[in-house]
Amino acid sequence: MTGSRVVLNDRLLGTAALAFAAVMAWQGYGLEAPFAYEPVGPRAFPMLLSLIIGLCGLWLAVKGGNPVEPAAPGVKGRVFAVAAALAVYAFLFQWLGVVFATFLMSLPVGRAFGGSWFKSGAAGLVLGVAVFLLFDKVLDVVLPTGLLGGLL
Repeated sequence: MTGSRVVLNDRLLGTAALAFAAVMAWQGYGLEAPFAYEPVGPRAFPMLLSLIIGLCGLWLAVKGGNPVEPAAPGVKGRVFAVAAALAVYAFLFQWLGVVFATFLMSLPVGRAFGGSWFKSGAAGLVLGVAVFLLFDKVLDVVLPTGLLGGLL
């Protein structure tokens, strides 16, 4: 601590990641599907993700200790834009469908990382179609088609 200012470091982030991973594992362990529609079930993804987050958090908590450098001007606004885009994406995903929602989400995210409107939109369209085809056609995981239901 420097006066009343808290100095953030890797250990604090690692500890927070460990706590988040523990809550995620606790919540994910109770997931059960009413019927078996996938061979692995809904519990596997949050459990695997919590394990990865927990291991990374443990590594930071043990090895960490480096102070965090202040963010460059404009970074906080871009981080907020990406977080807002992901929150809107989560709310619109079911209604719009994976392809259209991914396309719309990629616009502000791509712009936040310095991409042009055209490149951000093109990448979002390609990503949305590729994700849909991979999950729906190859992995047999049903994703919402939303507004494009008749075309997909």
